[in-house]
Amino acid sequence: MPQFPDDPGAALLQHGIRNPARVLWNLSAPALYAEILQRHEAQVAQGGALVVRTGQHTGRSPNDKFIVREPSSQEHIWWGAVNRPFDAKRFDSLHQRVLAYLEGKELFVQDCAVGADPAYRRPIRVITETAWHSLFAGTLFRSAERDQRPEPAPSGFTVLHAPHFQAEPERDGTNSPTFILVHFGKRLILIGGTSYAGEIKKSVFTIMNYLLPLERVLSMHCAANVGPAGDVALFFGLSGTGKTSLSADSCRTLIGDDEHGWSDQGVFNFENGCYAKMIRLSPTAEPEIYATSRRFGTILENVAMDPVTRELDLHDESLTENTRGAYPLGFIPNASTAGTAGHPSNVLMLTCDAFGVMPPIAKLAPEEAMYHFVSGYTAKVAGTERGVKEPQATFSACFGAPFMALHPCVYAKLLGEKIARHRVQCWLVNTGWTGGPYGIGSRIRIGYTRAMVEAALSGALRDAPTEPDPLFRFAAVRKCPGVPDEFLNPRAAWANPRAYDAKAQELAAKFRENFVQFADCEPLAVCEARPSLWKPGSDPVG
Repeated sequence: MPQFPDDPGAALLQHGIRNPARVLWNLSAPALYAEILQRHEAQVAQGGALVVRTGQHTGRSPNDKFIVREPSSQEHIWWGAVNRPFDAKRFDSLHQRVLAYLEGKELFVQDCAVGADPAYRRPIRVITETAWHSLFAGTLFRSAERDQRPEPAPSGFTVLHAPHFQAEPERDGTNSPTFILVHFGKRLILIGGTSYAGEIKKSVFTIMNYLLPLERVLSMHCAANVGPAGDVALFFGLSGTGKTSLSADSCRTLIGDDEHGWSDQGVFNFENGCYAKMIRLSPTAEPEIYATSRRFGTILENVAMDPVTRELDLHDESLTENTRGAYPLGFIPNASTAGTAGHPSNVLMLTCDAFGVMPPIAKLAPEEAMYHFVSGYTAKVAGTERGVKEPQATFSACFGAPFMALHPCVYAKLLGEKIARHRVQCWLVNTGWTGGPYGIGSRIRIGYTRAMVEAALSGALRDAPTEPDPLFRFAAVRKCPGVPDEFLNPRAAWANPRAYDAKAQELAAKFRENFVQFADCEPLAVCEARPSLWKPGSDPVG
């Protein structure tokens, strides 16, 4: 474990924090458990997991996240609806108010690191007013090096986390009392007004997404695993599309479930923990993840628990659909201890298609893979963000636009180069609806999806018959072991094929409209991968 400072109070002075009542530095999980329970921040469920409540914020608050406009980073940032600028002077003012708020409080500090590859690892110091968030940081991120002194490294970032402090929008320039502010120049993140722990995780991910591509390393919102033969697979997708569930495969070693880098040496995990959705987890369909909900060291956010028996109810969505579990990566039986592997053989892009149009699985040519990567089509799943009550069709560039600080074309071009250099096979996998759109059709069975993924990774689909989609152009797979043939044809699954055609054209139009913003910065081949303007009874046209 990292060393403790001789004078914790003096050590916090370098961060501007004065006169803390008590500083608890780099506490172990058992020690933090004791603090959490003494402070009544959580309860213990059967099996030993902690159950916490995050109040009104049960998901991310994207409208409250800003990047400070300052000289060192402003030319690189992809400014717009996702990365909205925040005034540097107002940041400084709010920063001082947060520091004043923390004065006289008990504070918890975790010295962590992000990145399994030492060449690209970044130190992260998380300072928070709550013990359970300190445990979260120590669980999700990697431990700092044993010989690292408890003082910030020049390349390190600090997360100043004050969930119980609320901003005053008119005074502070924030959108609401909640704020997530990233200052690349000062290497500082301010978070306040929300107890949802995912804001800590995703803010650190934003940092890596800014830094690594500038070093020609692709940062990715994806899960990764590796087979017995050393074949690496990446699973791109937004929260709720199945990255965590599909990558936790008993026959393959899990590298990580959410955030990775791809360098000239191969793939490496950013984190050392997982932050999985817990809603309706099945002990048979997702046994590895289900088991983590019954273990000491797991933090369960907004999961229902019987107050007397302390039994969990993973099906209860009364607080939120976005129930979460944070646990060490080592809780997955076949997880990688190194967090690194070679170059991928397969890339799977997961889309939760609420329109019910996309095929269960399709092969993607390299230019099609770049197109679907930069498009990032999926559905926002209920609970992942505030206000989302049911799936909504959306486009999220690079399958993670809220966390991408640079222009999506930067990431897409890096991906294209790596796919070509390492001859990677790419797939589009629909984990959403079939037989009709949301509300009419049904969610694709995870058992079928697992069978398709297994067949893709094993090579069983290498010579499988495919059929080019007349609208979306990709090669839809028509035969797969363990999956009925009729299930693999989405049009045939609809009761009314004409209704399917109309919905498919509606979705294709959304693809084309969304891609207008990227057309000028991508190679022509990628532009040509756009859905056509085909109509039933006519020949496809570009």
